[in-house]
Amino acid sequence: MRFYTQAHAFYCGIDLHARWMYLCILNPQGEVLLHRNLRACPEAFLKAVEPYRQDLVVAVECIFSWHWLAALCAQAIHGGKAKNDKIDSQKIAVLLRGGMIPVAYVYPPQKRSTRDLLRRRTYLLRKGSSC
Repeated sequence: MRFYTQAHAFYCGIDLHARWMYLCILNPQGEVLLHRNLRACPEAFLKAVEPYRQDLVVAVECIFSWHWLAALCAQAIHGGKAKNDKIDSQKIAVLLRGGMIPVAYVYPPQKRSTRDLLRRRTYLLRKGSSC
């Protein structure tokens, strides 16, 4: 498994949901520079990261809704028992800073519709055979 280990000036961890995202930005020493709950939209993300964009790396925790953020970044930016989105976003940024985040494959936009269609077809086939 490949892990991201490059050094940067700023590390951004995001806990992304359909409508909201908790964003945390750390410096190389691990100090929290920004820790905020934002609307999950390109405008809010770009406004929040504007002061840090010169050397920012981003890691995201989510299930399905991260492709818009990956595409935006490609264009714009060449532990305890308590658990919540604020804590998660900071842990993600810390893991990223420490080189503990594996690199994800981002499907090219032109192939996503085919992939989604195949996933849906597989689901429908399984559903039909179970009936």
